[in-house]
Amino acid sequence: MSNTALGDASPERPTLASDQATVTITVAVEPKEAFRLFTEEIESWWRRGPRFRHAAGDSGIICLEPRIGGRVFESFTTTAGETIIEIGQVKIWEPPSRLMFNWRAANFASTDSTEVEVLFQAVHFSNGTGTRVTVVHRGWAGTRSDHPARHGLQGAAFIRMIGLWWGDQMGTLRVRCTR
Repeated sequence: MSNTALGDASPERPTLASDQATVTITVAVEPKEAFRLFTEEIESWWRRGPRFRHAAGDSGIICLEPRIGGRVFESFTTTAGETIIEIGQVKIWEPPSRLMFNWRAANFASTDSTEVEVLFQAVHFSNGTGTRVTVVHRGWAGTRSDHPARHGLQGAAFIRMIGLWWGDQMGTLRVRCTR
């Protein structure tokens, strides 16, 4: 797994080294299947617990609506009723090679947003084809330095934390791709 603070800037939004985290894994399924598992079965691999979800325990689901404008959201039920927290909205939908959605933490102001781009590239092994899945989470430079999402971290230390968070997520995607 690669976890760096450098990478190619998106033409939509130029980036600084302290603005994005990049995580890359290789999975043993073809790009079409990797894309399907990432999007259609996001609930099966997205980690649980307070570090990754808003819902307590196993009570919630994560969903990604498969289209431009589709929501990325978490839904769960509390004693007050059903709660839906929109995490983002799909901006680019190019199966099986590319997905991009904006990302908002629950404690972001309505004007705060970052961007997650996921690339699926075929790689060839002696025993078949797999996929290099690269997640680039960018746009953090626009988040104020004292924002709670930063957990008191700045620059490379903060980007490392975001990269490790995505690394944990991608580790469970890799396991899901082996079932």
